Amino acid sequence: MSAAVYVLSTVTGYVLTSALLLKWPSLLHRRKKEAFRSRHISHRGEKTFSDPFFCHKSNESKFCYCEGGDDKRIPLLRDVFEAFPNTPINIDIKVNNDTLIKKVSELVVRYNKEHLTIWGNSSNEVVKKCYKENPQIPILFSLPRVLLLLGLFYTGLLPFVPLKEQFLEIPMPSIISKLKDPERQTRSQRFITWLADTLLMRKALFDHLTSRGIQVCVWVLNDEEDFKRAFDLGATGIMTDYPTKLKEFMEKKQLHS
Repeated sequence: MSAAVYVLSTVTGYVLTSALLLKWPSLLHRRKKEAFRSRHISHRGEKTFSDPFFCHKSNESKFCYCEGGDDKRIPLLRDVFEAFPNTPINIDIKVNNDTLIKKVSELVVRYNKEHLTIWGNSSNEVVKKCYKENPQIPILFSLPRVLLLLGLFYTGLLPFVPLKEQFLEIPMPSIISKLKDPERQTRSQRFITWLADTLLMRKALFDHLTSRGIQVCVWVLNDEEDFKRAFDLGATGIMTDYPTKLKEFMEKKQLHS
């Protein structure tokens, strides 16, 4: 009987402590400083507000480009930094290349953009190299770290674990039904989409991360319905292919960019 009481009291204490720290993480963790807040992120097409940048090759003359649009000219990363000195830039390191990572870091430092740059990749190895090369540049959650984040969240361990990442950029799985004819999806595909959306799109998770100074960006959203849902869930910002549409939505809803 005493053993059962001990187990019950321990579990109860764990659950209550986890819930308390989930709601008020500042009791355990120092809030990360935000040099800027990403509310409106351009993905393709028009280039306004925070822009994504894709880096591929180690040759400085060709290793970066802005994706999308009619102009296929490949700009240099330094050209982008010079054209948008005060604009936050989201850099996706597309390949695991030490020289590439080093060159990107050098350019970021040269143009004093460490506080206005986010970098990373879905590969955890690439993100680790980025952080090792320059820990002053904020990093993204890699895919393995996103999965770990969800595991920690659903087991109640997340409030106890320190996180070095400053940005979580994740898709909204439900938009798959808009990109692909629902009637052509199998039952298992629809179930996986529903499950992924249910697990990822959690207001409690977003609120906890933002309370710790970790910004949450949801991509790639192009409809007002999805804009509203993301912001209602507590997302910090939205990545879109249609910046003007998002800008007008934010102005209509009086959301500051």
